[in-house]
Parts: sequence; structure tokens; C-alpha cells
Amino acid sequence: MRSIVTSYSVALCFVLYLCCGEAKLAPDYIIPCNASNWKPCLISSTQRAVPEFVKGSPELGVPTLDPFTIEKLAIPLNGLKVTFYQGKVSGFKKCIVDDVISELEKRHFVLEFHCNLTIRGQYDAVGQVLLFPINGEGDAKVKLTNLRMKVDINTKYIKDNDGVNHFALRNYKYTFDYGDRVSFDLKNLFKENKQLSDTVLAFLNENWRTVAEEFGKPIVDYAVDLAIKTIEKFFLAVPYEELVNIPIPKF
Repeated sequence: MRSIVTSYSVALCFVLYLCCGEAKLAPDYIIPCNASNWKPCLISSTQRAVPEFVKGSPELGVPTLDPFTIEKLAIPLNGLKVTFYQGKVSGFKKCIVDDVISELEKRHFVLEFHCNLTIRGQYDAVGQVLLFPINGEGDAKVKLTNLRMKVDINTKYIKDNDGVNHFALRNYKYTFDYGDRVSFDLKNLFKENKQLSDTVLAFLNENWRTVAEEFGKPIVDYAVDLAIKTIEKFFLAVPYEELVNIPIPKF
């Protein structure tokens, strides 16, 4: 589940970092940084911008990030298939930026942050957990406490058809940790058997880290794909010079 942060936190923090240069079209909540206080300014300016940025910028093609919706996602587990519907992910506006490292000459950026996230929606589940056959559906809520993320990004520079410079992603990698706790609340795991539903749900929560490790990868993949598409739209819409008031390094 740290997964979800992956996706939109990647888009959120990277775009916010770039905007912390002297962006010509930057909104009021962006504070430009200069060389004399570059490091502390990047962190404080990004942190200040988070609650406003996650509201989205329709004119730039940047979607709202809090909440963000998972329309449908099937998660095949060991002996169990869980499908989420209309999942709403909230909590990004309260993410804490821990560190920002910038190396413009190397086209390299590192972002670190942590968040508490909540995912609410509907689910259905068919299969087996231990000796228990499951055929359930109902409301679902997953809470992640202190999810931690580190994103390492390499960029490149491109020109559009008008010869205008833009940022583009070259590659990236990330690591994350589920943090302090992942808690699951899945209603009606066993149709018409509340006692058995409560027993299996308690087992899932007692073994939350093992469950999350297996449960999380499809969500990570889903979230990262959405984040990359969001970043690409933003970079195609906004020229480099309007994001960072530093000339493109020459090599």
C-alpha cells in the first residue's frame, strides 16, 4: 500500500521541486530559491506548496491528487483474488518533505518524504486464506501510517516543435517502506458470517506487514504508471525556463 504514495507522490514532489526555481508562471504559493540558500529553501518551499499543488491544475493537465481515484484494480494474491472498485486515496496534502537533493549539472534529483494515507472504496474477494474459503464483497478501507518514500530521478532536456526547451524523464528508481503500520478493514469477507469475517480480518491485521508486501506491488505499478503520465503531461505543457531560472547546463 505504500504503493499509492509512490505514484502520486513521485509526480507531486518532483514537479514541486522544479517549481521551486524562479518559475515565471508559478502560483503565489511557490517561493523561488536562489543559490545562497538553495538546500533549505527547496525543502521549505516544496513543503509550503504541497497542500495547494495537490488540488490540481486543469489548465496544465495536472489532475487533483487529493483525493485520487483508482477506478478498478485486480490484485492476484496467493490463493486469493481481490478487486478494488472506485478507490479514493487521500492524505497527500499532509505529506512531509524530508529531503530534496538537486544536481542540475548531472540532471539528477533525489526526493524523500513520508505520509499517512487512507484508501476507501468497494472490493470483492474470491479464493482462500489458510483453510478459509473466501467469497466476500463490501466496503474496504486501508490505512497506511508513516509510509516512507525515496525517489531517485534522472532527467533530460528536449525541444518541442517550436524549439522550446522542456524537461523530460530519462529514468527513475524508488524505494519505500510501509512505515509504522498498515491496517485493513474489509467488510463482509464471508457473506452472512460476521464472526468468521472478523476472525480472518484480525489475522490479516496481525500479519499486516506480510500481507502488505504481497498486496502492494500491483498498486505500486498502477500508481507509478499514473505518476509518470502526470509528469509527462506537465513537462510537455510548461517550458523548462518557466520552471527553473537557471540556464540548461552545457555538456
